[in-house]
Amino acid sequence: MQRRFLPLSALRAFEAAARLGSFKAAAEELAVTPTAVSHQIRALEAQTGFELFDRHIRKVSLNDAGMLLYPVLRDGFDAFEAALARLMQQRTRMLVSISATNAFTVKWLVPRMSDFRSRHPGIDLQLLASDDLVDLRSTAVDIAIRYGRGPYPGLVTEPLFTDRFAPVANPRLGVTSLEDLARVPLIRFDWKRPQPDNPTWERWFKVTQQPPPPQASELRFSDEGHAIQAAVAGHGIALVSLALIADELLAGNLVQPFEPAIDGHTYHLAMHADRPPSASVQTVAHWLRAQARGEHIEIENAD
Repeated sequence: MQRRFLPLSALRAFEAAARLGSFKAAAEELAVTPTAVSHQIRALEAQTGFELFDRHIRKVSLNDAGMLLYPVLRDGFDAFEAALARLMQQRTRMLVSISATNAFTVKWLVPRMSDFRSRHPGIDLQLLASDDLVDLRSTAVDIAIRYGRGPYPGLVTEPLFTDRFAPVANPRLGVTSLEDLARVPLIRFDWKRPQPDNPTWERWFKVTQQPPPPQASELRFSDEGHAIQAAVAGHGIALVSLALIADELLAGNLVQPFEPAIDGHTYHLAMHADRPPSASVQTVAHWLRAQARGEHIEIENAD
């Protein structure tokens, strides 16, 4: 289908209905009637030759064809919204967007926002947290924080710091030695991109040359940030990033009861190779480098 024939109104109605799970809710968001939304989606289904929803009483759900189409439209409309927001913000203030993982955004970037605002009050930051890779070539994102080994084609990248992982627990658990691991749950989280050198409990026990203890139970999470919160709450001992729990260690909410710490991957600062950074983007990149230098010193001192 050629671009000039794309049914934009129907695609917009489909995206809203898919995101909200309801033709009525989509109609309210788009300020039209539910009948109009239904007609738009019927027209789109007729044009594509596929039904896109399973229709139920008072709600709809995506079928296989709909699930193939929805993420593309969602990301596209998000990019439209971000680009328009940037244009409108630039009329009065400078806006720089940073894309990073959920855990890095919440545990590393957000605690540093007050420092950034005090140093650069004329620049607004937009933090885009997602564990899915954001394509800088098709979005308005200015800076991405990539976590891994690289390379990253089409991007200009530089290493910020290499992460370290160690066992940590709430001090109330009284974990002080390897023997204590037999009485507390191991907290795990799932890596989005499985790799043999990911810092997992299995790798940590291999480094210590200790067999994993018999566990009464384990806790597993899909997100590292949730695993950190579970450790803070005292639900077990977690092997997590020392960079992401620096504030928790400083506050005494978590302790590292024993060695060793093992290497994680490297955080990289990434920008689009064909998009010259503005002065405000360069300012943010400089600030990130300075924060990373401090983090690198903290991690080395933790050793």
